[in-house]
Amino acid sequence: MMRNYSIAEVSEVKTVGIVGGTGYGALELLRFIQLHPELTVTKLFSHRQTGMEIQDEYGHLKELTDLSLQSLSVEEAESLDILFFATPKAVAKEWIPSLANKSMQIIDLSGDLRLSAADYEAWYNEEAAEEPLLEKAVYGLPEWNKQRISNAEIISNPGCFPTSTLLAIKPLKKLILKQNQNMVIVDGKTGVSGAGRTQNPLTHFSNTNENVQTYKTGSHQHQPEMERYASEMTGLNIHVQLTTHLIPMTRGLLCTIYIPLKEGVTIAEVRAAYMHDYQNEAFVRVLPEGVMPATKHVYGSNYCDIGFYLNEKTGWLTVCSAIDNLVKGASGQALQNLNIMNGWDETLGLTGYPLFP
Repeated sequence: MMRNYSIAEVSEVKTVGIVGGTGYGALELLRFIQLHPELTVTKLFSHRQTGMEIQDEYGHLKELTDLSLQSLSVEEAESLDILFFATPKAVAKEWIPSLANKSMQIIDLSGDLRLSAADYEAWYNEEAAEEPLLEKAVYGLPEWNKQRISNAEIISNPGCFPTSTLLAIKPLKKLILKQNQNMVIVDGKTGVSGAGRTQNPLTHFSNTNENVQTYKTGSHQHQPEMERYASEMTGLNIHVQLTTHLIPMTRGLLCTIYIPLKEGVTIAEVRAAYMHDYQNEAFVRVLPEGVMPATKHVYGSNYCDIGFYLNEKTGWLTVCSAIDNLVKGASGQALQNLNIMNGWDETLGLTGYPLFP
């Protein structure tokens, strides 16, 4: 078994629990934390498959871990240093209030804590978390919110489409054409793993294979998240026209974002803005002029690759932003946030090359 520690060794690292232990987000957390020198996963929680070993559910983990799935309870969780919620909506908001005062760091990968109560109830069709919890949770986009993340106890991990889009918009706050309603158009494409493990007609092989389809048009829950934080980071009233597409691939996400710029802005000014914001960021790669990103180039990694083109006739900037939806769009970013919360190098456990081909 890999990463087997004696009691003495385990006491030297922080203990981690993962709720939603059989989901793709949990698997990616296991993969990255296995390489992290300061962490060890000691508990996996699941409400469906308790009692079984995770290696029995996933053959790629055979003889690599003997962790068993167990039911979540306050008593089982309170001994942990860190707890990740890699769960669907409406789970974390019910459990976190009873765990938040246990000297535990909590990171929620779901959308439960990203929006205002009114927006959450309108877009997720669930009762929102209590206001004190929403106020305490810090939105975990490290390239924007690093200082607040470093002092946080509870992190609301961003969604995959918002991560890709917000990283594309952030450097442009001084260049965007200011209007009463600042329109940004987002064309998002993602692989089927973004829908999770639960089978549904949209992601069934015979429907997905050799097919490209839009989904949740006009109702995707990531739209208000994009609008809220794009407005906060730019100081403008940003409105997003979002269309999401399901692509017949397992993982990867590419957003093409169309943004109107002020008259006279040049491509050199655009590049200077991106380099100013991201030259010291470990996981954002601004591509050379004329080069656009591809999902294959960030596959399995925590990188976000960004390329852009300025149409000088229209004044509109096209930005393409590629991430792995399960890594920078979920578990990798969650681990990056945890590193920042603990004052560690934010790249710990995340420095592997993207997988290619």
